[in-house]
Amino acid sequence: MSFWSLMMADLKSILTDKAIAVTIFGGVLFYSVLYPLPYLNEVPTKQQIVVIDGDHSSLSRQVIRHINASPKLDVVSELATIEQGQHWIESGKAHGLMVIPDGFRRDLIRQKGVTLAYAGDANYFLIYSAVIEGLMSVGIDAGKYVQFNGLLARGNSAEQVKHDLEPIKLNSVPAFNPSLGYTPYVVPGVLLLVLHQTMLIGIGILGAGQWGREGYWNRASVMQLILARSMVFALLYSLFTCFYVGFCNYWYGVSVQGDMLQVMLFLIPFILSTAMSGVAFSCLFVRRDLPTQVLLLISMPILFLSGFIWPLELIPAPLIGLSQLIPAVPSIQGLLQLNQMGASWTDIVHLWWQLWALALGYLLLAYVGVRYRLNSAVAH
Repeated sequence: MSFWSLMMADLKSILTDKAIAVTIFGGVLFYSVLYPLPYLNEVPTKQQIVVIDGDHSSLSRQVIRHINASPKLDVVSELATIEQGQHWIESGKAHGLMVIPDGFRRDLIRQKGVTLAYAGDANYFLIYSAVIEGLMSVGIDAGKYVQFNGLLARGNSAEQVKHDLEPIKLNSVPAFNPSLGYTPYVVPGVLLLVLHQTMLIGIGILGAGQWGREGYWNRASVMQLILARSMVFALLYSLFTCFYVGFCNYWYGVSVQGDMLQVMLFLIPFILSTAMSGVAFSCLFVRRDLPTQVLLLISMPILFLSGFIWPLELIPAPLIGLSQLIPAVPSIQGLLQLNQMGASWTDIVHLWWQLWALALGYLLLAYVGVRYRLNSAVAH
């Protein structure tokens, strides 16, 4: 059986198998829309909070007005007790609360310390961060307002007071993620993981359904079958990768700083090593449902071990070392540095060579696995 005929037979098997076709075609398109969709607004704004005003003074009312003026917050109710505020948060009618204590204005005027209590629903990290950041900003502004009026009353000039209250002005410029949004931060890495996982699932289902049965795969040599199958999936996923790294990045406004030719060059061993590892991975199964189940279970650990969702410093070193055997991990690390952070080729070339080494290593494992499966089929 010729190499070209073997490729065509594999392609036909992929296109006519509903489980594989839905996984690799439907999955890639589905995730390109589904995953970024909830985060298109980038940052949470106007989060609903409640206020427990124990002071009922002109200053406490001014603080509440400042909260409403904040782009991050929206006061939906003023309540009498903290228990009522807790009930509002538990029922989902609010995401946070602020407690203004009794004697707030009096103690500030007397230059006594005052504690403003904040609380929020930490089940949603981005919402919680927006609530706490907004409330802290309002609390700091309230303190500065009282200090400003107090210093003016003592005869200081307005310019001198402003300088005393803010001797250092911080000019904060976010790097690599100008909007500080969720989409540029996490979507590029997750989409690359989707490519990795769907390819492994597709190859796994194809192989698991063939081992132990007679078919065109038994009429080819072991190496010929591995290379033909890897090439078919590599060509298909070259198109999917161009769609993700090219179209999706620009469509969702992800910061892109890498040279496109270097990005394409870096992704070649990612696609090949993933295809080779998929063929080796498929040799572990003879049931078509198992590859999907196994890969769904390990998707989240791979995501965390990639280092852009969770700091690698907080992950045990043995796990980090083991994760370097998974093609997605060095690929995500290298692509984010190259394409999102503007790193030079020399900064990520060691990851490129690592991916080529993984491709060679998985080719050898695939040879052993496929040979064993084909020989087992002949013996039975």
